[in-house]
Amino acid sequence: MGSKNKLRRFRENETFANVLQPTREELVSSNFNLKGSWRKEVFKNDNPIVLELGCGKGEYAVALAKKYPDKNFIGVDIKGARFWRGAKTALEENIPNVVFLRTQIELIDHAFAANEVNEIWITFPDPQIKYKRTKHRMTNLEFLKRYKQILRPDGILHLKTDSEFMHGYTLGLLHGAGHEVLYANHNVYKQEGSPEEVTSIQTFYESQYLEQNKPITYIRFKIK
Repeated sequence: MGSKNKLRRFRENETFANVLQPTREELVSSNFNLKGSWRKEVFKNDNPIVLELGCGKGEYAVALAKKYPDKNFIGVDIKGARFWRGAKTALEENIPNVVFLRTQIELIDHAFAANEVNEIWITFPDPQIKYKRTKHRMTNLEFLKRYKQILRPDGILHLKTDSEFMHGYTLGLLHGAGHEVLYANHNVYKQEGSPEEVTSIQTFYESQYLEQNKPITYIRFKIK
């Protein structure tokens, strides 16, 4: 994407009512006024809150919002020029139950209060295979601690990825730490009985992976 295109998208994001862009300082200093008030201030209802972390273009968050109008969805990513597409689509199609938050995932516990979130989706994260990059792996123990802080006690997490490495790493970590794996499948499109919400929604890249016959993996779990 050219720099002109990026700048145009950044400018458009600033005009979108469904895009929130707090500064790092605002979040870290606990001055973010939506923390604990997302339902009341943003969605104006008491419906469950579902996050998509590292939402990219926002395709999954938008598709889930269409599918589940009785839930509130928040796509989270630091790359605003990417989720511009999802935010624009949601406005054009008048999908009121999805918004986008521009921030780093490691600040997620500064953006949401304890017990404020019902579900978290992590879709096609960078597996960060090199050992030096493990601190950025979105299912490592540090990230799981942050997710636990904002999730309800019965909160559910979903990991959908084309990386068998990420799938295996996460499963091993969950079992080793005593977390509850509710469902795991290393090839959701090839096995009968896969959850419909996992197979009925595909991102642009996911459809490309499927054309290349790459298996798509999925884990549903709870943090104990």
